[in-house]
Amino acid sequence: MKQKLTFGYLYDFRNPPPWRRPWAELYAETLDFITWTESLGFAGAWVPEHHGADDGYAPSPLVTLAAIAARTKTIKLGSAVALAPLYHPVRFAEDCALLDILSGGRVEMAVAIGYRRREAEALGVDFSSRGGRTDEFLEIVRRLWAGETFSYAGRHFTLKNASIVPTPTRPIPLYLGGFTDRALERTAKYGDGYFGNAEIWDLYRAKLRACGKDPAAARMRIQGLFVLVSRDREKAMEELGPYFHYVNNAYARWLNEDGGSTGFDDTQLKPMTLEAFKASGILQILTPGEAIDMLNDMCAKAPVEHFMLMYPPGVAASKFVPYAELFAREVMPAFL
Repeated sequence: MKQKLTFGYLYDFRNPPPWRRPWAELYAETLDFITWTESLGFAGAWVPEHHGADDGYAPSPLVTLAAIAARTKTIKLGSAVALAPLYHPVRFAEDCALLDILSGGRVEMAVAIGYRRREAEALGVDFSSRGGRTDEFLEIVRRLWAGETFSYAGRHFTLKNASIVPTPTRPIPLYLGGFTDRALERTAKYGDGYFGNAEIWDLYRAKLRACGKDPAAARMRIQGLFVLVSRDREKAMEELGPYFHYVNNAYARWLNEDGGSTGFDDTQLKPMTLEAFKASGILQILTPGEAIDMLNDMCAKAPVEHFMLMYPPGVAASKFVPYAELFAREVMPAFL
């Protein structure tokens, strides 16, 4: 019996220079595409966060998610991920609670500490403090969502008689991302689940056990940002390869800025030419059957509940529609 698995897309709302167009047009078209994916049966719309990027990488996920909530009815929505150290926990708790109410209880958030020093510095946050800030942030947000009124004296936040009204419609699921040993300890302690890569499962499971939690109840949502389904690999690579290549090079530059802070080996992503990218195998172009096999194998190894694809920045929605349709019609039914 195949495991039930839901699917969604990550939308970073980047406007890359090679394909730049008016911002209002980009946002309107992407919101229309998200609404359309809901009609196909996709179950999630997720918005990440970065700051100061030349291509406008989504800097305000909660505002964007409110616009998605207004356009949709059933699809789950949330951050993937929000950068916890850059928020005040009371304001974050309030905004998420209102978003949950406005969306009819569809919010599922994911947060992480971030890995770009320049983002923290631009917002006046000490980069070296982000782990400690995030621990305090998580404790405070959890208590506020539970309806508590309390004072708090920490190293990074001092609160007096803090509370939020209204509270969320129900406990908001909170996933944590990251790849370091400390990140997985934080996820096991504070999170409802893990957001990231499937190969982290063994470490996450060990951290859950160390916290006295049952790994059988673990929840994971996995990002497949370089997974694409097509019946014609060559055509798909020619048509969409440049957009995924842009993503590869952008992340490669960022990951190598402060390499020690990511938990990644520095060989994970490297800037490369388009032709080198096409030959690298980084972009996995799978037939529907191959995708089903890959996803089944992943679910057999880890408790994955949701798989997140990427809507590549720069591409026109009309060009990407056939790929989303193929995935919805020939891959998703295998996991209902």
